[in-house]
Amino acid sequence: MALRKQRPVSRLVTVRDASELLGVSMRTLQKWRLQGSGPRFVKLGHSVRYDVKDLEACIEGGRRRSTSEATPPRPQ
Repeated sequence: MALRKQRPVSRLVTVRDASELLGVSMRTLQKWRLQGSGPRFVKLGHSVRYDVKDLEACIEGGRRRSTSEATPPRPQ
């Protein structure tokens, strides 16, 4: 029996769930997709999904120690 390498399982969520997790509107996520900014997304047929890991990276990229810190670019 051959051993298969297991790929890490990603959890995909809907646009609605992603917007709630990030605290932005679904429209904002749509604008980010059109502009090529914001978290990475997956297109499955006509559906858009977000990997939770990419959303967590987006949140992590927004952390600051001070209000005077420069804003880093959004993850591509």
